[in-house]
Amino acid sequence: MDRMISLLCPACQGALASRDSDWNCASCGRSFGSDSGIPLLFFPNEWDASKGDVTDAIKCFYEETPFPNYEETDSVWRLKEKAEKGVFARLLDEQIPADASVLEAGCGTAQLSNFLGIRAARTVFGTDICLNSLKLGQDFRLRNNLDNVRLIQMNLFRPVFPPASFDAVICNGVLHHTSDPFLGFRTLAGLVKPGGVIVIGLYNTWGRLTTDFRRWIFRLTGSRFQKLDPRIRKDPTNALRKRTWFLDQYKNPHESKHTMGEVQGWFEKTGIDFLSGIPKAVAFESFSGDEKLFEAHSRGSRLDHALVQLGLIFSGGREGGFFVMIGRRRAA
Repeated sequence: MDRMISLLCPACQGALASRDSDWNCASCGRSFGSDSGIPLLFFPNEWDASKGDVTDAIKCFYEETPFPNYEETDSVWRLKEKAEKGVFARLLDEQIPADASVLEAGCGTAQLSNFLGIRAARTVFGTDICLNSLKLGQDFRLRNNLDNVRLIQMNLFRPVFPPASFDAVICNGVLHHTSDPFLGFRTLAGLVKPGGVIVIGLYNTWGRLTTDFRRWIFRLTGSRFQKLDPRIRKDPTNALRKRTWFLDQYKNPHESKHTMGEVQGWFEKTGIDFLSGIPKAVAFESFSGDEKLFEAHSRGSRLDHALVQLGLIFSGGREGGFFVMIGRRRAA
């Protein structure tokens, strides 16, 4: 497999050339540096002021609070053990081809990127706007010789990759912290090869209600009674993990919420065929430990979606009312 994916200037989409630790654009003349081996290719949005942009606020928030942290995850073996406890990460690793090109957009500290990169034949890129988060992932990557993983500081609205570069694009828990989630999705969908897959994780409009209720209580009580949160109640002794989870869930400066039908609509508008979801899009169908993520499943009806999302009010509180949808880009 050819591991070379050329990088483009985030300002003008011209070709970037690397020289020493800098990246230079022959088209517009801009130069971009690097830090700890991480190319600093973030370029701000150039939107009309009336649109509003929360990028800087989110960037500052996660620079101060990288999430998730690598505490107690100091080796490939420990990372693998931790990731495989979650069914989703294990299934991704098992079902994304071992020689695939993968982009994780909004990778945070790159735990998933590094985990997927344990299979040495894969080419994995992890991108994020927050340098502090990327540095944690870069330190782990270098210590464990994950040479097929590459981390880049990038604005997902200003991608530095050519169209149709990746077999799989993953964006989990990111778009709902942007000013325009659909525009972000459409931008990422353009990076998927025809026949490739895209994996999107978002806060659900219904499933997030329990989190919203707890947030209201914490606001009234000065963040007391944190054990109302199931994750904190389950692991109250790990202060760092508890703090980062609490801040991410309850103090984030911006979030939006979405429905299954809405995201399936995004798929239709961008030439993506729906494959599967977590939870499943059909009521009363349970998600199994050997689920085929990249095989076509039923889209479900409006009634199915209503019942599934109603269930998230009661079960989704453990994961912050989160849901995942997976699709395949139609062949050209």
